[in-house]
Amino acid sequence: MLVLTVVFVTLLSAFLHEMDKKIEVTESKPVKNVSVIIVYDNNPYREELKTAWGFSCIVKSEKTILFDTGGCGTVLLENMKKLNLDPKEVDIIVLSHIHSDHVGGLLKFLERNHEVTVYLPKSFPEDFKEKIKKYGAKIIEVQKPIEICDGVYSTGEMGSWIKEQSLIVQTERGLIVITGCAHPGIVKVVKRAKDLLKKNILLVVGGFHLIGKGEKEIREIVLDFRKLGVKYVAPCHCSGDTARKLFREEYKANFINVGVGRVINVNDLK
Repeated sequence: MLVLTVVFVTLLSAFLHEMDKKIEVTESKPVKNVSVIIVYDNNPYREELKTAWGFSCIVKSEKTILFDTGGCGTVLLENMKKLNLDPKEVDIIVLSHIHSDHVGGLLKFLERNHEVTVYLPKSFPEDFKEKIKKYGAKIIEVQKPIEICDGVYSTGEMGSWIKEQSLIVQTERGLIVITGCAHPGIVKVVKRAKDLLKKNILLVVGGFHLIGKGEKEIREIVLDFRKLGVKYVAPCHCSGDTARKLFREEYKANFINVGVGRVINVNDLK
């Protein structure tokens, strides 16, 4: 009887996991003229910008989306100013996970623009959500994969110990997958994006969480990227020097050197 119960629970858990992965909205048309601008990172790119541990980028298309906010609001806003990016032009904020190097700049940003919708994992602490609400921003709690706006999706919460969501942007050339730290596993995140929308992966950018990983393990991940058909890679933040080196060796011209201030225009990707 105990064995049957264990089997039933296992099958039920697998079924619910698959149901969780389904986007419960109709697929939108691809977004056009997409650019990804790195506004906060611990890797340098433009000398006049400040580097600091953490990650944030702006996705510009029909809507302007701020994905993560780095660890310090002052650094975030100063970098945005030097990049001629007006905080008031941001429509949507998407937070990947609760770690301070990804959400630390949020409240300072909300002082400049609170007329935004903040998409965050449902598992975020209630007191954190209340702080956002006090600024007047709208909150949408994400658990399952959802459509955020036309052509832009969340993977939904992934992982067990650290819950994290990643961003998927559907372009005419394929999918852009943007990760904060990829704590659930960068390969799992890419697979989730591909399974959800049944499209090719044009670009994966963000933190791959590979610092401290061995060369053998990283090479296997690079090979998995190739098997998944990822065309361009842009690892930064917590990806680590070894991973950046090995991805560069494999992807050559399709490796994008990313640091704070780098702008990736989809139309420039051949």
